[in-house]
Amino acid sequence: MKLHKYYKPRASQVLRWESEPTQQIGPTQRETTVSIFSRDRTFREKFSPITTFFMVAFHVGAVAALFMFTWKALAVALVLLWVAGSLGIGMAYHRLLTHRGYKTYKWVEYFLTICATLALEGGPFFWVATHRVHHQNSDKELDPHSPRDGGFWAHAGWIITGRTLHNHSTALLPYIPDLRKDKFHTWISKWHWVPITVLGVVLLAVGGLPFMMWGIFLRTVVGLHCTWLVNSATHMWGKRRFVTTDTSRNSFWVAILTFGEGWHNTATAWRGTSST
Repeated sequence: MKLHKYYKPRASQVLRWESEPTQQIGPTQRETTVSIFSRDRTFREKFSPITTFFMVAFHVGAVAALFMFTWKALAVALVLLWVAGSLGIGMAYHRLLTHRGYKTYKWVEYFLTICATLALEGGPFFWVATHRVHHQNSDKELDPHSPRDGGFWAHAGWIITGRTLHNHSTALLPYIPDLRKDKFHTWISKWHWVPITVLGVVLLAVGGLPFMMWGIFLRTVVGLHCTWLVNSATHMWGKRRFVTTDTSRNSFWVAILTFGEGWHNTATAWRGTSST
């Protein structure tokens, strides 16, 4: 499959295998990855009113959900966390659509993509293009979410300031020629908010407020932060089995929270395979 000439999904960045985990990165790179709030780019940028409103609203809803606890609501949230995070973000957006690490039937691809939209991380156009740009410029000037601009920036700042590509941005189009040819991905990128909205109505009708608050608000917030940890934490803390041109690391605890996405250093070194 021919993608944008500047995007090379199978290009290996491995320089050598690290037999000693303590031998990690150079002093210059280490200094750029330890700051969480100090000199963070987030506080030098204007916040996006719409994005910030929804992020705050969902976080408030997540806190409110704690006061509506039921065991059934918890079970619903955990199942949906797996559906959106593992089947959706991990298998669909990341391994399949971004890196084309495996092949499957189109109906499976579309089903997994719908699962991914339940994570509230945008449509496939936005997610895939942003991630391909990240790999092309990882921890460099054009990286959308590098800890070099601050730990909080890499985690959530790049989202709430709106300093990122959008579904209708012409800047992302060269990175997703494969998705642009697909009518379903074009449609779902525009209407990515529909599945989670329908799900919210269904949960409210079936289980009342506890189901909706836990299955939509709390579950979504937890899922967002877990995904964002891959952008921030796995570029700041962890072990580097492979020396790559970025500061990616493997993090056991992030891997648990993200259904395997925390093995970021290994995935960066061998991206393009379904096993990473």
